[in-house]
Amino acid sequence: MAKNKTHSGAKKRFKVTGSGKIMRLQAGRKSGAAFASAPTTGSRKKHRRNAGMVEIEKSDLKRAKKMLGI
Repeated sequence: MAKNKTHSGAKKRFKVTGSGKIMRLQAGRKSGAAFASAPTTGSRKKHRRNAGMVEIEKSDLKRAKKMLGI
């Protein structure tokens, strides 16, 4: 029987913590971010709120684990 392959899109988007939680980037970061070459949109508060990693939802956990081969 063949081995399961890790989904290449999932491995770029999810990180597994030491305790086994699956983390993802906060949504809403890509457009309107504060870059030097582009005009900024949104407040500083919005950029702070969207910074960092968050745990994936319980409803997506089973699917994410399957794609990651966990």
